[in-house]
Amino acid sequence: METCCSDAVVLHHLDYGEADRIVTFFSLDQGLVKGFARQARKSRKRFGAALEPFSSVRIRWQAPRGGELVSVQEAELVDLRNGLRHDLLALALAAYGCELVENLMGESGPQSGVYHLLIAFLDHVTRHGGSDEARLLFELRLLSLAGYEPRLLQCCKCGVPLRSETVAFAAASGGGLCPDCAGQGDVQLLSPLTLGSLARALQSPPTLFEGFRFGAQTLQEGGRAIFSMLRQHLSRPVKSLAFLTQMAEGRSRVAAIR
Repeated sequence: METCCSDAVVLHHLDYGEADRIVTFFSLDQGLVKGFARQARKSRKRFGAALEPFSSVRIRWQAPRGGELVSVQEAELVDLRNGLRHDLLALALAAYGCELVENLMGESGPQSGVYHLLIAFLDHVTRHGGSDEARLLFELRLLSLAGYEPRLLQCCKCGVPLRSETVAFAAASGGGLCPDCAGQGDVQLLSPLTLGSLARALQSPPTLFEGFRFGAQTLQEGGRAIFSMLRQHLSRPVKSLAFLTQMAEGRSRVAAIR
């Protein structure tokens, strides 16, 4: 069996039997990997707290022939990101981001850009908490790195610049549409300000999250449009979305009272 070693982020795990654990992680060198960690809940020397969700680790495994789970041999903890456990909104957003990566990327092999995006996203949420800006930036950049970058400044069908006061956005078509191409299909109306803000965000380094301030209109319109594009490419519903929505609404109610 081939032995592999890579930096990775633990996406989630499932306890199995009395002491074992099935772990899913996104590695720098191999992309998405699912493995079986024997005696993981008893062996402090081999694993300790390294297999907790959202942790950055240096992990070693053996890959069997065929489509079986890899055998996780050892994991060295690099960053537990324990701060996420003290903020439910941050925890919910981190879980959502990890699930999006697993759902959208699948077992597609090495994706270093996605790996570094996920690291930067988790680090930002750990330090600064959950926010609509962080979610929108992550969704937009993940779509781009996965090969589904939306057309925001030119019509995605004919290529002409989008200059009207409101622009039709069609997730199924891949972005904005000019009046001649919009037709009567399933579209959302976005302002040029929203489209410009999203386009500028895509021009910035994909690992940069600090310093972005989107207006309420951009967050509402852009968030709805980008998530509608995500739904076009996800292999299954996002289970963590309900918890994230609940936490975000709770935070908004508390802010309104204050």
